[in-house]
Amino acid sequence: MPRPEVLERIQSAESDADEIVAQAEQDRDERIAEARERAEEIRTEADQEAQELKERRLEEAREEIDQECERVLEEGEREREALADRARDRVDEVTDHVVELFQEDVHAQT
Repeated sequence: MPRPEVLERIQSAESDADEIVAQAEQDRDERIAEARERAEEIRTEADQEAQELKERRLEEAREEIDQECERVLEEGEREREALADRARDRVDEVTDHVVELFQEDVHAQT
């Protein structure tokens, strides 16, 4: 094989190799860019899901607090009614006792 042909083949092979390397670098850069874009999408989705979960848990906690507040208020109302009932039941007893004390004072003065 004559030397000029060998030289041309070597130069052609080097040119092909350079093109292959350039294409590989371009493919690598594109894949890296796509991977970064996908990673950003995943982070954004994760942030959204975390925010939604936080809001759901916050709403659940508020509902639990509201329910507990309502339960405490109802219990307080029942206790208030029970105290009022006991007080009403004792009105006659206390009235009788006060009348007795008054009568004792009246008799003691006479």
